[in-house]
Amino acid sequence: MKTITADDEAYWSDIREQYTVSPDFINLENGYFGVQARPVFEAFQRYQAQVNAETSYFLRVRYAPMFVQVMQALKDFCGVDEGELVLTRNLIEGMNILLQGYPLQAGDEVILATHDYDLVIDTLLMLEKRKQIQLRHLQLPLDPASDEEIVAQYEQAITPKTKLILVTHVVHRTGQIMPVAKITTMARRHGVDVMVDAAHSFAHLNYRMTELGADFVAVNLHKWLGVPLGVGLLYIRKNRVLDIAPLFGNAKFADNEIFKFTQVGTVPPANVLTVLDALKFHASIGSANKEARLRYLTQYWVNQVRDLPDVRIMTPTDPQRSCAIAGFGIAGNSGHAIVDYLMREHKIFTVTRELDGHDIVRVTPHLYTSLEDLDKLVAAIKQLTQA
Repeated sequence: MKTITADDEAYWSDIREQYTVSPDFINLENGYFGVQARPVFEAFQRYQAQVNAETSYFLRVRYAPMFVQVMQALKDFCGVDEGELVLTRNLIEGMNILLQGYPLQAGDEVILATHDYDLVIDTLLMLEKRKQIQLRHLQLPLDPASDEEIVAQYEQAITPKTKLILVTHVVHRTGQIMPVAKITTMARRHGVDVMVDAAHSFAHLNYRMTELGADFVAVNLHKWLGVPLGVGLLYIRKNRVLDIAPLFGNAKFADNEIFKFTQVGTVPPANVLTVLDALKFHASIGSANKEARLRYLTQYWVNQVRDLPDVRIMTPTDPQRSCAIAGFGIAGNSGHAIVDYLMREHKIFTVTRELDGHDIVRVTPHLYTSLEDLDKLVAAIKQLTQA
């Protein structure tokens, strides 16, 4: 894949033309789920029309070989072995399969961070009551000095009762990129498993699944890959499939087959098939080029407001420690007030997130975001600080 510089505005303008977005506001809240590029959306519409026209014939006759192509394409993209991937409906389903299926016993300890995703934390809180496990909550620095600082905090929390560490690859609240591979290497020395929430890193950062080093990884495909809502991905190293009990009843697949996790009933086939077209569009840009552009867009606006009076950037200073997601606050203003102001006065849509008492305004550009859009954000923040 040819390297495209992150500031090649002619090239990225052409990419921007591949997206159709509302002209009524500037969407800087792309962390929830991603806009499908036009060729991806058109493919989705074709699949949906075919499913609607052929109904059960499509599902019973045509779908199976097409589904095999989807799984092969994902396997190639992730760089994993046969029998290590299965589709889910979203990350939360994947994390519930992992956490509820993992053989935790009363008294076992699980380490997590306060910045982990709320619904994943909720699952662990439920298991804390149901299975009488113990949770150890870490409050990690917003701007760490090094990977080793982060790894050390996880390591210091490990006790002889620790069985599992939950790690979020890209923190949805602040955009911080966690050193997953280093945490996994450390945990393995202690005989502790790591489960990775990679909802925001998949097709956002340039990596292969196996590079994380973890045996268990859950993903959303509707975020940075731009697949329709309703498709997630679960990776389990083949020799660990047996260790996870299925969340739903299953008598069709063996205990060591990953497809034992798919007994969830009928799912929307058009959404699944669109994965092929989303991967193709992603490949046409290149993972490294995409990551570089997203990081460039974030640094473009962050660097212009970082030193403004009363502005605090809640994302690591080192550009390599974040990518598309960043957050900020302004002294004397609640996050909700800032979000309301940006939308009301400037038609810029953002969202608030909370972490360890900090009220964070999360800003998440996408490939269709222009520098002019970000200039308007910068101007709006400057106006608010002056007011």
